[in-house]
Amino acid sequence: MQSETGAVDIEELIAKLDLRAKVRLLTGADTWSLPAMPEIGLDRLVMSDGPIGVRGEQWTAADPSIALPSPTALAATWDLALVRRAGRLLAQEARRKGVHVLLAPTLNLHRSPLGGRHFECFSEDPYLTGEIGAAYVEGVQEGGVATTPKHFVANDFETERFTVSVKVSDKTLREVYLAPFERVVRAGAWGVMAAYNAVNGITMTEHRALQRDLLKGEWGFDGFVVSDWTAARSTEATAEGGLDVAMPGPSGPWGGKLEAAVREGRVPEEIVDDQVRRVLRLARRVGALKPPGAGTAGDAVDVSGTSPHDAALSGASPQEATLSAADAAGASLSPGAGTAGGVADVPGAGRTAIDGVALAREVAARSFTLLRNEGGLLPLEGIRSVALIGSAAGEARIMGGGSARVFPDRIVSPLDGLRAREGVEVRHARGTDPRIRLAPPAGPARVLFLDPEGEVLAEHPLAAAEVRRLGRLPADVDGERLAAVEIRLSHTPVAGGEHEFSVTGAGAYTLTVDGATVLDEVLVPDGGDPGAAFLSPPERRVAVALTEGVPVELSLRHRTGTVGGMVFVAFALGHAAPSPGDDALIAEAVRAAADADVAVVVASTTPEVESEGFDRTGLALPGRQDELIAKVSGANPRTIVVVNAGSPVEMPWLERVPAVLLTWFPGQEAGDALADVLFGDVEPGGRLPTTWPAAQADVPVLEVTPVEGEVAYDEGVFIGYRAWERAGREPAFWFGHGLGYTTWSYGTITATARTVSVAVTNTGRRPGREVVQFYLSPVERDPGRPARWLAGFDVVDAEPGQTVITTVTLPERAFQVWTGEGWRTVCGDYTVEAGRSVADRPLGAVVSV
Repeated sequence: MQSETGAVDIEELIAKLDLRAKVRLLTGADTWSLPAMPEIGLDRLVMSDGPIGVRGEQWTAADPSIALPSPTALAATWDLALVRRAGRLLAQEARRKGVHVLLAPTLNLHRSPLGGRHFECFSEDPYLTGEIGAAYVEGVQEGGVATTPKHFVANDFETERFTVSVKVSDKTLREVYLAPFERVVRAGAWGVMAAYNAVNGITMTEHRALQRDLLKGEWGFDGFVVSDWTAARSTEATAEGGLDVAMPGPSGPWGGKLEAAVREGRVPEEIVDDQVRRVLRLARRVGALKPPGAGTAGDAVDVSGTSPHDAALSGASPQEATLSAADAAGASLSPGAGTAGGVADVPGAGRTAIDGVALAREVAARSFTLLRNEGGLLPLEGIRSVALIGSAAGEARIMGGGSARVFPDRIVSPLDGLRAREGVEVRHARGTDPRIRLAPPAGPARVLFLDPEGEVLAEHPLAAAEVRRLGRLPADVDGERLAAVEIRLSHTPVAGGEHEFSVTGAGAYTLTVDGATVLDEVLVPDGGDPGAAFLSPPERRVAVALTEGVPVELSLRHRTGTVGGMVFVAFALGHAAPSPGDDALIAEAVRAAADADVAVVVASTTPEVESEGFDRTGLALPGRQDELIAKVSGANPRTIVVVNAGSPVEMPWLERVPAVLLTWFPGQEAGDALADVLFGDVEPGGRLPTTWPAAQADVPVLEVTPVEGEVAYDEGVFIGYRAWERAGREPAFWFGHGLGYTTWSYGTITATARTVSVAVTNTGRRPGREVVQFYLSPVERDPGRPARWLAGFDVVDAEPGQTVITTVTLPERAFQVWTGEGWRTVCGDYTVEAGRSVADRPLGAVVSV
């Protein structure tokens, strides 16, 4: 079964399989994997959520992962080489965890700032999204791990996402929403994930015109199409519509139903053969399909006790030592090898070790976007004292909520990062707490798995009082006997008085404090989203009087079991100590600010604002943070506001503070990266990948709520800065905006219809990095086309006084529009403009097409 070149012959394998075996390959064997078929040399194919880390098959802090900054932060770097490096790190993490397929990146667009997963998408611009997405895909797949760019297509909001239909024209689809997917297909993506929503009345998992005719036909996509989890809800329509894999399993709309449909002639067997062909091609690419006699993944040596740094030095990780690049036939994956941030790589393949912690810190700093810096307040120099203010300063908000969530084995908060700075006194004041849900109490906890009699089946440590299990139980737990999961921990109050405890989760719970039951209730999630129990579960609180310094034993028991051998558990115990109230906390923050050389306020959104499963209701910072910032800036004119959010927020205090730094969701190394940038060790490298409004009322495209089950994209191609320019409105900050710690001048520009070159000079006193952006604008304006659109960009570095010439190629598609007959080049004169943002374009040259 080997070809002359040594590769496994997929056609021979397909011929060996009967219909039942073929169909079995097309549905998950469980929540995260496709079944193994040892008789043809096929290992399990394991999938895992991204996009900022690789969770693996366990959604638990017991299996930690590197947590990179959010996708909006990645896009804010505008740095394709850096994004590729991030992709290679994710591939390294995937191999460490035995994962073959990373369920990322998200290529949906920032159509509205109210989109709940805005933070998980790259940009409002289809060209920037496509270029960043392609670099991400290339980086991951260079490591022999597949990607599944998602969610194909028009899944740009969360409300009614399972049933909503997006009404959108072919022109808008082609020029805007499909464009990033077309780009990553050209980059060689090995997978695509079909979305939950419908497009023009047809559910995406059944959309033959978009999946079979366009994606696989016109674009020549040779990878596999996997459903979003539970998105496949029919048998014949999904098979004929171009879907290849239905997840999760083993239940679903295919299996015996699809087999019967083929036998009865309702689905041609050629369709099943093509689906199997694509799955086997995927397996061959990621090293899970082996020639006869090559062994299986079980032959790999397990180095699960090896530290990442030791593994990097020794090259001991088996998955690194055996995996070649794309089409890595014969490779082995050994789940569990190493720990989070494992850096061993494949010396024989020419790849070097990647330090995950260092890269996470570098990406964060490069993504930080300096929006305002009046009087050159930043970088900080000669500072002896800092008032660090905000609840997110002490408890970092490093990622958005939902399936993108991972558990890093370390989180550096802003307070940690700044206190590590020698010679600077840092005083922290909470100021106000905007969180709606209570956080777990400090200190380690335990999770117990119990049988119906309350006997302990297994016990495991927890980093915090939270349990998340989706799909699989620990190996030492007998799922047939499981009746309850319980969190236990000891808590010593630092203050006496009335404490609040909370239960967050869906299902039946009993909370006890020192053996006394204080809550016994069944919690039911709101809304119709099937993922709500995981993504946005209900919370119940209870008040308990505690004595300072007297420890209490806490127990939170969740009555549960398994369904078909799989477990779905997500719950947490929260705690809040007695508080003097926001008025007193704000007053304390004001006093701290007045006594310090500089005040740094970390303002953040919360998990209830930005997450999968729901959209935002507004753009204001939650709680009383706007009031806090206003009062702190009144007490100290040297106030820096750090905006810790994945998507735009209103900033009514903007003109009152000299400096505003946007850190997005900065990943696990948040605090160290923040210290690097505030004190000038690293220049903030970010530029906005989306336009930031001054007020929600100004946003030209806002609505995400379906009307009678439909959202109409009536704005057509005019989203983001294109819509702002057409509306004649002024945002707070335009697409592409971002400041550094030096100054630049733009000298000369030369352009043809294919290339454009610009000379830029660093006119400041520090080395710097500039993102040179190129926009294309038709000289003869057409109301059906935007005033201008991004057509190229480049990141340049220069020493003080140095001039750098950058040249980019203008893509042919930049001059084209979609018509009923296909793509058409619009001939005529265009102005190619170069500058620092869509609103700051000092140079221009006219080209003719």
